[in-house]
Amino acid sequence: MNVVHLTKRFFGALRPGPPSAPDRAWVEDVLTPAELALWNRMPNQDRRHSVAVTRRVQAQLRAIGEPDDRRWLAASLLHDVGKVDAGLGVYGRVVATLAVAAAGRDTADAWVTRRGFTRRVGLYAQHPRLGADMIRVAGGSEEAAQWAGAHHDPSAWDALAIPRPVVDVLVAADDD
Repeated sequence: MNVVHLTKRFFGALRPGPPSAPDRAWVEDVLTPAELALWNRMPNQDRRHSVAVTRRVQAQLRAIGEPDDRRWLAASLLHDVGKVDAGLGVYGRVVATLAVAAAGRDTADAWVTRRGFTRRVGLYAQHPRLGADMIRVAGGSEEAAQWAGAHHDPSAWDALAIPRPVVDVLVAADDD
């Protein structure tokens, strides 16, 4: 758990409002209509975060000589879309993050069989898998689904159909 990253995310999430109009227009140019529908389901703070991460991805890809490939930008924009299913607000996510860290991922995964807040924490813990499923069901890019499903699992990164230099950029941009 990267405390500095999570602290930045917490305070950034408290800021109200959607992404700026230019950022929204840029996202509309990057994502397919099906992917955009998923992105629009995300709460404001997640959409703002995804834009910030993806702008860093774009800059870092250019710095290593990679072109602006829509697949990598879409993967970055949608990596946290699975959090939508948990329906947790900012404070609920703080509690969920701490609960998962304390109980362990296996225990948290079992919580989806429960009810109420405990179930929502379990869903939050499973957001990578849920996001990958959502992207595939919507007809989004396979690379975006793969990244959503694996972005918290370094042991899976080498098996992805995403070049390792791109994976490294995606990781670094989200941990800023």
